[in-house]
Parts: sequence; C-alpha cells; structure tokens
Amino acid sequence: MSVDYAVVIPTVGRDSLRVVLDALEHGVGPPPREVIVVDDRPEPGPLPPTHSARVLRTGGRGPAAARNAGWRAACCEWVAFLDDDVVPPRDWKARLADDLARLGLDVGASQARIVVPLPSDRRPTDWERGTAGLADARWITADMAYRRAALVHAGGFDERFPRAYREDAELALRVQDHGYRIVNGDRVTTHPVREAGFFASLKQQRGNADDALVRRLLGPRWRERIGGAPGRLPWHVATAVTGASAVLCGLLGWRKAVVAFGGAWAGLTGWFAARRIAPGPRTRDEVAKMVVTSIAIPPAACLHRLRGEIRHRKVPAVGRPARRVVLVTDALERLRSRVDLRAAGGERESGTDPGPGSGAVWR
Repeated sequence: MSVDYAVVIPTVGRDSLRVVLDALEHGVGPPPREVIVVDDRPEPGPLPPTHSARVLRTGGRGPAAARNAGWRAACCEWVAFLDDDVVPPRDWKARLADDLARLGLDVGASQARIVVPLPSDRRPTDWERGTAGLADARWITADMAYRRAALVHAGGFDERFPRAYREDAELALRVQDHGYRIVNGDRVTTHPVREAGFFASLKQQRGNADDALVRRLLGPRWRERIGGAPGRLPWHVATAVTGASAVLCGLLGWRKAVVAFGGAWAGLTGWFAARRIAPGPRTRDEVAKMVVTSIAIPPAACLHRLRGEIRHRKVPAVGRPARRVVLVTDALERLRSRVDLRAAGGERESGTDPGPGSGAVWR
C-alpha cells in the first residue's frame, strides 16, 4: 500500500534549496503526490530550479504562516515539512514511506532524526554548538511529517510566531492535546551548520519576544513541557540592571556605588563570556566575538522580552489570571483621572453644593 503524502518546503531563497529539491526529484522511493515550495520573502526573487514543485508566496509573514499555506494547499493524508537548508539522503522518500506506512490512526506525526556534522579537527564554535542542539530538539520541523487531519484538528501553526522559533514545539503540544501521538521515525536527515556573521548570537535574542508568547500559551512551566533547557533571562536581567545602575550612579557622581555596581556587572559579564569561550576553539576571532556579544546580549535579551510582553499582553495567560502590561500612556491617563477625582472631592469637602438630585449626603 503506497503512502499518500506531500512535501512542503518554506524558503527564504537560500541556495541550499536546490539540494533539497534535487533529492526529492532524483532520490529513490515512492514520490510525493506534490511538492510545494513556499517563498516567504517580502519581495520574491529567483529560486533554484524547482523541477515539478508548485510555488506559493506568502510575502514574508514568517515560517509558521508559510507552512500553513503549504499544508492547506495540499490534499494528501500526510504532509512532510522540510527546511530549505537540510540535506535529505538519496533514499529519503523510501525511508519516509516506511516510517509512515506502519503508523496507526492515533499517530499524528513522525519526526526524523537530525544529524548536525561538526568539525573533527577542532572544537566547535558557539554558533556550531547552538546548531548542534537541533539534533536533540523535540518536534522540530526541519524534517517532520504530520497527518493532515491532526493539523486540521489543531488549527495548524500559530502565525503569531514570526520566526522559526518555538512555533513547532507549540504546535506539537496542541496536536498531542487532541489525542494524537508523535513518534520518532527511522529516517535520518542532515542539517549542516550555516555560515553566520559576527553578531549572529545577538540576533538570536529576538527569540525572547517569542518566549513571552509561549509562556502565556503554555503556562509558567512551559520549558518542561517542550523539553527545553533552563533559560538565562534572570541572569541577563541581573547583568543589565547592574550595568545600568553603574551608569546612573556615575552620572550622579556616586563613586562607591559605581565601583560596586560596575564590579558586579563585570563579574556577571565575564562569567557569561567565559562559559561561552571555554568549550570553543579559543581562537582570537572567536574570543573577540564572545566578549563583544556577551556584553551586548543581556540588555538585548531584556529589551526583546519586554517587547514580547507588551506585544502579547492581551493573550490570555494559562494557569493564572491574565496580567496586563500597562503602557506609559495608560499609566499617565490613570494618574490624571485619579488627580481629577481627588480635586473634585476636595471641592465638595470645601462646601461646594453637589447639586440637586445627586443623592449625595455630605457630613
């Protein structure tokens, strides 16, 4: 019995898309009914040869929206999601078919095993170690096949996630909440380490804004539910606060406080940088990168988290009453209203007539 499946590949136009499409076109195994490439660039440009794939465009709304557009356009029992920078083996189609053919109706998804090749002649860099974490991540869509019915029941990916970050784990939990199981398949897909710029780790701090949404959707113990490691945000807050306090005290001329807060900031920053440098290659470039970004990451992480809390303040929080993040303008308006009320009360207490028919009794 053949497996009815489609392949959906969201892309931002990377050259590596060619490798994925070639593997699907020339690899061995039962072919998919359809391959759908979703171009999610704000301004679509040329793509590598797409062979027989259908191309959709979503205008830069993010990978969650791109995957939703892809699976909703497919009419197959299974939808296999592939990232545009993975390297499927030559027999990927055969292995996928084997993984899916033996699954019961209670299984909503099959996850591949991801392999991240690291250099054998030196220690991996901070960026390479971060990418290697994909090998142990749960429910990532680098290579994940979902039963279409499970996607329909769960409502698909949450498009409030603008990046390829947390949106896959959040969907997997909703799929399981609908009674489906997610299993590991036997197929293996390689995820190479992409080239990254000097400030790549700093740009990753944007994910703190998405963590604010995850916490509201899944509750305060969300990291345990997705199998994530403890976050560093409390340490980043402490580092940013001590650094800001040192600057403020310097402006006020409080020298002893500057020394105290500055020493605390230097200690926290140095400890953070050392933890990132120690397991790496310790080359001059890598050390410089770790020092500079370790200084910049704590305030960036705090600002992105604050931005996320403000953006998602109206999302009902799981496990506790919804808390509002009060903007400065809202706070000033409330303060102005209270002042007006107190002023009106003062006029009445000083003998102002409340007016006929008011029902007020003044003592």
